[in-house]
Amino acid sequence: MRVTSSQTFDRPSLLMATLTRQADQFQTQVATGKKILNPSDSASGWQQLASLKRADANDSTYGANIDLAQGLLAATDTALSSIETQLQRAKSLAVQAGSDTLSDVDRQAVLEDVNAIIDDLLALANGKDARGHPLFGGASGDTAYARQTDGSIAYLGAGEAAAIPIGDGVSISATTGGDRAFGGIAGSNGATDMFAILTAFAAALQPDAEAGGIGTAMDDLDAALDQIGTTRASVGARAFRLDLETERLGDAEIARETLRTGIEDADTATAITQLQKTLTILQATQASFSKLTSLSLFDYLR
Repeated sequence: MRVTSSQTFDRPSLLMATLTRQADQFQTQVATGKKILNPSDSASGWQQLASLKRADANDSTYGANIDLAQGLLAATDTALSSIETQLQRAKSLAVQAGSDTLSDVDRQAVLEDVNAIIDDLLALANGKDARGHPLFGGASGDTAYARQTDGSIAYLGAGEAAAIPIGDGVSISATTGGDRAFGGIAGSNGATDMFAILTAFAAALQPDAEAGGIGTAMDDLDAALDQIGTTRASVGARAFRLDLETERLGDAEIARETLRTGIEDADTATAITQLQKTLTILQATQASFSKLTSLSLFDYLR
């Protein structure tokens, strides 16, 4: 039988290298609490973890978008609430102006109040969000409404603001264009808008105004209030949808964390047991190898 130095050294060396690598791996698991730190630890597990991280990043972006959309909807509802209050005040003035006992001085006072309401509504309709964009300006323009040379108030916006992504393939409109919020009102004389109604109301308070204008204003103000109510309901429905999406993101995060833990986290108790076992075998192998290499070839053959 031929005995070579390589046979004496190679197999034990290979075994000790393997045991050392395993011991290092178990020590790392005990120290970090993780069993996958590199692709070589588990190719499939590493890919799964990468996929989970991408999902975390995507949902983090969606979460930020939801926060933005919730802020925009809250600002929109606050503005609509103030506009609703002003319209209700205008309706009360219309009822007051419809009284036959109202003097010319009283009608002039009502007219001044109506003009002040129009100014307030113009400011509210031109309100801006936290980004500096008009709440009701649609997709374009820095100003939603502007007073024209003839005294009328015109909508300057166009289209709808871009929807905000809040999930995979899911977006939501966080603002409402002024043409939809305050326009398209079914008035007594056809489709009209909030400012046209109030301008007509103010004209009906002039001393030389034709009869019937006050009654028309009352009916049209009711229609405008209905329109605002419908718009606020739409805003509320979208806000509720965002609440549901927030819950969905939270549930998805919990599910991913549970999956990640199963893939990545080490069982510390098991890792410690395996480490101790591996170190014991390694020490025994090292002792045997040391004893083996100390023998002379003559002693080995004997």
